[in-house]
Amino acid sequence: MSVVLDNPAAVRRTAMDLLARREHGRVELTRKLRKRGAPPELIEPALDRLTEEGLLSESRYLESFVSYRARSGYGPLRIREELTQRGLSRADIEQALRDSGIDWREQLEETWRRKFAGQQPGDARERAQQGRFLSYRGYPLDLIGRLLRGAFDE
Repeated sequence: MSVVLDNPAAVRRTAMDLLARREHGRVELTRKLRKRGAPPELIEPALDRLTEEGLLSESRYLESFVSYRARSGYGPLRIREELTQRGLSRADIEQALRDSGIDWREQLEETWRRKFAGQQPGDARERAQQGRFLSYRGYPLDLIGRLLRGAFDE
């Protein structure tokens, strides 16, 4: 049975249910509430109040998202793009990536070792395959090139 979101209490309760599962950004939470049938004039005040109470926090969402995606083997370029698509500001995204304390070089090497068992490419075809995979995962091309040349410690 679906809940009717026709009053402020119902909208707030639904928003809190969503936030209890995981952190959400304001844009994402707005989209989910609209999808569930909440009118825009009830969504904004509810989200403003949740923000004032510290229950909705863009910075916590960014921190959580960056950490989760990095642990999943994704690099800063891919994470930046995903957050941009979720409607977050570029400045906030850049700050979150800086504040994450993640060593992207180390993350790249770990992702590469998991996928390719630490085997340097034997020929141009393998090198291209490994490079495409790591690039798709969102790592910078200069780091990928150094890793695949075996020149990571330079």
